[in-house]
Amino acid sequence: MRKFLQRLLGAWVIRMSNRFGSRPNRQRIHEALSKLYATIISEPSKRGLVFNISVADKIIILSDQHKGARDFADDFSLAEKNYLDALKHYDTAGFHYINLGDSEELWENLMESVIKHNRATFEMEKLFISRNAFTKIFGNHDLYWDNDPLAGFNLNRIYGSKIPIYEGAVLRMPIGNKNLDIFLTHGHQGDLQSDGNWFSKWFVSTIWAPLQSYLQINPNTPAYDSQLKTEHNSLMYSWQAEQKNTALITGHTHQPVFASLTHLERIYIQLKQATTTNNKKEIEALNAELKKRIREGDETPEFKSYNPGYFNSGCCCFSDGDITGIEIEDGFIRLIKWSFLKAGTPERFLLEEMELAELLDYAAI
Repeated sequence: MRKFLQRLLGAWVIRMSNRFGSRPNRQRIHEALSKLYATIISEPSKRGLVFNISVADKIIILSDQHKGARDFADDFSLAEKNYLDALKHYDTAGFHYINLGDSEELWENLMESVIKHNRATFEMEKLFISRNAFTKIFGNHDLYWDNDPLAGFNLNRIYGSKIPIYEGAVLRMPIGNKNLDIFLTHGHQGDLQSDGNWFSKWFVSTIWAPLQSYLQINPNTPAYDSQLKTEHNSLMYSWQAEQKNTALITGHTHQPVFASLTHLERIYIQLKQATTTNNKKEIEALNAELKKRIREGDETPEFKSYNPGYFNSGCCCFSDGDITGIEIEDGFIRLIKWSFLKAGTPERFLLEEMELAELLDYAAI
């Protein structure tokens, strides 16, 4: 019966949620991003921090864990081991961890349940706090951290200290005689479906969470409303394309984007190159990854022009347990994935990389 209802109701529930909620709007999103970026630059610490970085700094950016109560509505449960191994790796290597929002799923769960079932991940995050190497940014699903009077109390319960919570951050890196600003925020700003819409919050907490738990459906694969996710990424891209000497990194859509291209787009490009050189081993590997991404429902933004300055960290709650993120190290920016090997051991995979200097060159045009 459950499988029958999954096929019958799954897509319909998602469609109804999107039909009655607000959709992304270019003007609202552009205005919200511009306002936040300007505020962080002019008044650091009010809504975000400015970090002056160099090639010696190492930064990992992860988002959208959606930590829950380990029930069937908990989209993080399958990815927990990858997440813990990834954080252990990055702490040992001395990375600064920027959590880009929607870390805790507080639309669907009570705070007590989230704390109870995620102690291991909170303990691992505390390792970064002890090194003063943890920056926590809120998203729409954990907006609680920004606006609830008890947020500080619960942060102290979780981490042993009332750490600050921000809406964004700017990484400022000198390259030659110019500065490259890397603007980071969750990416829900200006989208009323996620940023203050009463219906979407009510629907998720009252209708969708119990239904998802019963149907055992993970909505956090791009197969669910990927058209909307693609549209939102395109609007993020269009804001960044109007800036100079600036890159933008967001989360929110759960769809990894590197240098303004989705991973799926890059697979097609690499497959074309491998076919040209008749690299059979690479063709086989790329075809396998391509089938997986299509099966997951990936779609590609239709950018009319190309500026490589937009990135999306993806998420830490894919339905296969994989997590994706963005690394900044040695003057490079990288899209990475942590995935289970056949033996069940998490492993880091490099998906894409480019020099940060290339972003400045393009951004300065």
